[in-house]
Amino acid sequence: MFVNFDSLTDSSKVWIYQSSREFTANEVEEISQVLKNFVSSWKRHSKELKASYQIRYNQFVILAVDESYNGISGCSIDASTNLFKNIEEKYNVDMFNKLNVAFKNGEHINIVTLADFQKYIKENKINNKAIVFNNMITTKKELENRWELAAEDSWHSRYF
Repeated sequence: MFVNFDSLTDSSKVWIYQSSREFTANEVEEISQVLKNFVSSWKRHSKELKASYQIRYNQFVILAVDESYNGISGCSIDASTNLFKNIEEKYNVDMFNKLNVAFKNGEHINIVTLADFQKYIKENKINNKAIVFNNMITTKKELENRWELAAEDSWHSRYF
C-alpha cells in the first residue's frame, strides 16, 4: 500500500539506491510512476506492505517500508531488487555500486570512485567539511538526521 513518505514511522526501514548519473526530469517522472505502481502492490506473503519512496536530487531513489505494519520478507526484498535491476537496464545506469562515493559541490552532486575520493582529498580538492551521502543508513530517522553529513562526521572521516 502506497502512503505518503512523511507519514511513515521514524523506524521504517529504508534502502537508498544511488544512480551513477542524474536522471532527467522525464526519467524522474517515469521512474516515479513505476515506483508508485510497485509500492502500491508490494506485498509480503500476500499481505500489504505500508511503503513509500522518494527521489532526491534526481539521483537517489529511497524506498521505505513501515515494518511495524507488516514486516518485510526475503521475497519482498528480491522483488524490489529486481525492480531496480530493470531501472538500471532501461535507463543505462548503475544503481548497485556501493564503492562509489557521492558528495556535494555546491548544489551539484558528484559521484566518484572511492579511490578518486581519496585522491581528491590528498590533492585538497575535498576537505572534511564537504557534504557526503551516507547511503548505509537503514531507517527513516537516520535518513533525516544522518544521510547528508559533513565528511568529518561520517564514515568518510577515516580518509582525512
